[in-house]
Amino acid sequence: MNAPNAEIPPASGSPQPSARFALLIVFLTVFIDLLGFGIVLPVLPRQAEPYLNAIGMPPLEGGAGGAVIGILFSVFSLMQFIFSPIWGRLSDRFGRRPILLLSLSGSVVFYALYGYAVSVPVEPQPTRDGAVLALSLMLLARVGAGIAGASVGTAAAVIADCTTPENRARGMALIGIAFGGGFTLGPLIAYFGLAVFDEARWGVGAIASLLSGIALLIAIFVFRETRRPGGGASKEFPSVARSLAVLRMPMIGGLVLIYFLTIFAMAGFESTLALLTKAAFGMGDDANFLVFASIGFVLMLAGGGYRPLAKRLPERRLLAAGVTLMLLGLAAVGGIAWGLSGREPGVAAAGLWPPAFYAAASVAVCGFAFVNPSVSAIISKRADADRQGEVLGVNQSFASLARILGPLTGLTLFSLHASHALPYAAAVAVLLVVAGLLPRTTAEPDGSLMSHRV
Repeated sequence: MNAPNAEIPPASGSPQPSARFALLIVFLTVFIDLLGFGIVLPVLPRQAEPYLNAIGMPPLEGGAGGAVIGILFSVFSLMQFIFSPIWGRLSDRFGRRPILLLSLSGSVVFYALYGYAVSVPVEPQPTRDGAVLALSLMLLARVGAGIAGASVGTAAAVIADCTTPENRARGMALIGIAFGGGFTLGPLIAYFGLAVFDEARWGVGAIASLLSGIALLIAIFVFRETRRPGGGASKEFPSVARSLAVLRMPMIGGLVLIYFLTIFAMAGFESTLALLTKAAFGMGDDANFLVFASIGFVLMLAGGGYRPLAKRLPERRLLAAGVTLMLLGLAAVGGIAWGLSGREPGVAAAGLWPPAFYAAASVAVCGFAFVNPSVSAIISKRADADRQGEVLGVNQSFASLARILGPLTGLTLFSLHASHALPYAAAVAVLLVVAGLLPRTTAEPDGSLMSHRV
């Protein structure tokens, strides 16, 4: 079952050279997508602020201005939620290559548009019409970048095309490594890139667009199609009904739910991380920049460590280990937040609390690095070869939904108690639900546990 119907057949052991090139392009596509996201993310509120001030919606005072910035952030994930199944389904029918090339081309265009949008003059102060134009173009750029970046499911389908079932988890780990690398290097590139462009506001958009352009050129000249266009895929156009049909497939719906809940829990942690470090340790923007870079670095290292483990252990065991590590890590983060409640940040920063916090966060991140490829690999094995793009696209769609709802929930809970521990307590509760779902979702239809073919 699930033998790839592709122009690049998977090798029985290591991928053939042509398959390695395909995996390289997948890695670059996801990596540069996250680079662009990480480059723009740290500066977006600051770049939107003068335009919001010009139209009487200062974001520092909350209200509508803060809501606009929230929309600029969340619309990216919203577009990925909508378009991931669409791109995946179209890649099943027309092939992976045109979808990935279209995705990278869109990133080039819309990150360049973002650079143009924020180049509307802000000194001495933007006009109202200029501010409205800038904000409108920023929104359009974020929408377009989200649509273009909704190709992670298609990228996962390329990995499914190029790997045998026993090597599937190792291949899927490449996506996690790319996420970690992009999450780590994106803010660094933004920081140093702005210096290169002499703090020009359009610099971040130009950098993200340029990197996407490099990946596009590599894909054009190197990437071969991994799936024969058409194949046995249905010619029915992507629709909500088809996505719901995917969720009704045996075992698939439960696995998608597990993926959604784990990302929901992790997104709540990520969105409140800077607030927690400021409240607990008095960290400023520069220190938090290093915190996020370190988190991404751990994610990248853990993804690399997952690959050799996937050769020896079944995905279900790695998935269970990942959920356990996430539970322990986020519970420890919540405990640290509770323990620091009422303490002066300067006192907490001088003790053993910061190392304990970094250790707890690293454990949670390592767990997430194990969950991500394990779920994708199990889903891929369960899905028919002709529907890999569609099924993995639906999975990524719900991951994007979790990245919208997780931060919203986490940020709402953060200030409800003086300890700021509620987001992490909620994450632990969600992961306990996941732990309860694991035995059922990692079992064969007849009730036996999934076997791991070696």
